[in-house]
Amino acid sequence: MEALTYLLVGAAIVLSLAYLRRSKMTFISQHPDDYVEHGHVLNVREHLNGPLICEGVLYGPLGKVTSRFVADMNVTWEGNVGTMTEHFRYDDGSTQDRCWTLALGNDGSVKATAPDVIGEGQGMAKGHALQLLYKLKLPDSAGGHVLDAVDWMYVVENGSIMNRSQFRKFGIKVAELVATMRKVDVEVKKAA
Repeated sequence: MEALTYLLVGAAIVLSLAYLRRSKMTFISQHPDDYVEHGHVLNVREHLNGPLICEGVLYGPLGKVTSRFVADMNVTWEGNVGTMTEHFRYDDGSTQDRCWTLALGNDGSVKATAPDVIGEGQGMAKGHALQLLYKLKLPDSAGGHVLDAVDWMYVVENGSIMNRSQFRKFGIKVAELVATMRKVDVEVKKAA
């Protein structure tokens, strides 16, 4: 009986530590309130506006880089509603286009829709960070799976945005994205 008690206590400790790690010490445990008092403020209409260039990598479930990409983005605003077009070019030669509609609330809330997003993404911008939660449907060529996505964007002092996203299926991380987004110098683009 004493061995069973030790086993149950040990199991309870392990489960408690696993819960604590997942809920308090991982990427997905972040909350927008964690960034309220952190320097440079992310103004969505200012920092996500006009032509942007995005460069990044995708990691597979084992942490190895599975793809690299460059994306041309353009964001326009009419009041609190923005349209963000994205054109991705991947290292294997494939391309992908997406068009987001972003609706900003006066409290920092963000609602986001796109053709491959199931329902409506929900987000919040506070301090220098923006969190966006949504369900992403992969193309049929990639299995058509629906993944739970957590996007975090952090503005840095020069106005560039660092983006880290994780994608999960049944709570298990299956992919991660790390990218930078920065404004395109329109004068340099015209000269090119």
